Amino acid sequence: MSEGYVLAVDQGTTGTRAILFDHTGTPIAIAYKEHRQIYPMPGWVEHDPIEIWFNTKETIRRVIRDSGIDLGRILTIGVTNQRETVVLWDPETGQPVYNAIVWQDRRTAREVDHLRREYMDFIRLKTGLIPDSYFSGVKIWWMLNNIPGAREKATSGRLVAGTIDSWIIWNLTRGSRDVATPEKNGAHVTDYSNASRTMLFNIQRLEWDPELLEIEGRIPREILPLPRPSSDRDLYGYTGPAVSNELFGGHAIPVSGAAGDQQAALFGQAGFNPGDIKCTYGTGNFILVNTGDTLVYSKHGLLTTIYYSVKPGTATYALEGSIFITGAAIQWLRDGLKIIEVSGEVNPLAEAARDTGGVYFVPAFTGLGAPYWDQYARGLIIGLTRGTERKHIARAVLESIAYLTRDVIETMKNDVNLDVKLLKADGGASRSDFLMQFQADILNSKVVRPMVYETTALGAAYLAGLAIGFWSSLDEIRSYWRAEKEFTPRMDDETRERLYNGWKAAVRRALGWAREVPWAYGYE
Repeated sequence: MSEGYVLAVDQGTTGTRAILFDHTGTPIAIAYKEHRQIYPMPGWVEHDPIEIWFNTKETIRRVIRDSGIDLGRILTIGVTNQRETVVLWDPETGQPVYNAIVWQDRRTAREVDHLRREYMDFIRLKTGLIPDSYFSGVKIWWMLNNIPGAREKATSGRLVAGTIDSWIIWNLTRGSRDVATPEKNGAHVTDYSNASRTMLFNIQRLEWDPELLEIEGRIPREILPLPRPSSDRDLYGYTGPAVSNELFGGHAIPVSGAAGDQQAALFGQAGFNPGDIKCTYGTGNFILVNTGDTLVYSKHGLLTTIYYSVKPGTATYALEGSIFITGAAIQWLRDGLKIIEVSGEVNPLAEAARDTGGVYFVPAFTGLGAPYWDQYARGLIIGLTRGTERKHIARAVLESIAYLTRDVIETMKNDVNLDVKLLKADGGASRSDFLMQFQADILNSKVVRPMVYETTALGAAYLAGLAIGFWSSLDEIRSYWRAEKEFTPRMDDETRERLYNGWKAAVRRALGWAREVPWAYGYE
């Protein structure tokens, strides 16, 4: 069954990719398209779900055109997605009732304060998560309470909710007769890994939890998708007639795999053994370590999450450190400060500086995630002098990404007695040799970049291909992984600790700032 290709849809925070992979996991063609970032108020972040769906179709169309392959050789589709971002839509019309609320959004901070006071341990035991505006449940709560008519539609079956994987899969399969929930006019499904990021899913029982649904805003169970394995031999469904005719020359293509982007990235890195660890350098940074079939609850601010599943009722778990803003800070240099014109300029600009000149940058634009979990932290640049130039700020932005990653990995070492001798890196910012070398230096660990950068899409492809037998086993997938470049530490211990202590001092000044001036962020 090695003849053919797997199509992966990678719907991320800033854009959508479609990639065709062959049997060796090699990309045959790639298409990408950005979408708008919508900021209605300070701390609010939204996306247009219709724009995301149109971009998904456009990238699929382009990747098929550029590859020139026979459409009949596309064997299956895998989907990976920005996690925690939520859409509510009418299943009859297919129209969202509001913009998607993005994982970075902070509008539910007050509701989360209530959950932390009253239900912290209860939620953490069931979900593995620390209550935060980051997660999907409180976003659904906000939508049901603030969109006119939403709660009434939800209780009468005229509204469904889902993370972006559910939205994409529903649209792909819309109109198909062979879907998991045909009454919803599309496969209304999610995989266990995405469900585990909602703060509504019991990660031990692998089902939506009625008590969590109640305390997080009386969310009707009926509006939520059917949780399924990440690699589903029973399939989520086939592309519906409209999509099949528009994109695939009339062929109905099975959709058989899905996972949240960070879990998919570890899968694409062949992180199949307990202790395997990766960091994805994207809009944010996300560090995952495989803990096997063991649920490990962090004592130091990490998240316990579902990594993947290949069989109903079973799961492999991971510990995760979620850093909200890293690569997005580079975009801010481009779009906000406008000190660079394209993102790629940040690397030569940073390398032009011997050091930061004492400048530290803390990218807490939407609070700080692991291990701090302070939704009231805000970004700062500290250490400015008359001698500070653009290059020092650019270098401080890149260095902040490495510092935040060390914060998380130090915490993982304490939680699982982990000796990180090798960190696998992927994502857009991992292309920066400067950043990867500084990461190795500040961690005092080897950092390895894979031959295939797009490991998130590759993981989705592997999961989908496993479901239909295109790949026979995890061992076969592991055999295709190749390193492109390794970075070994070159910094002396004294310099490493001096720089890191300066970073910790800067973070202390960023913590809790929005709580000090709530009027500036709409919290009064």
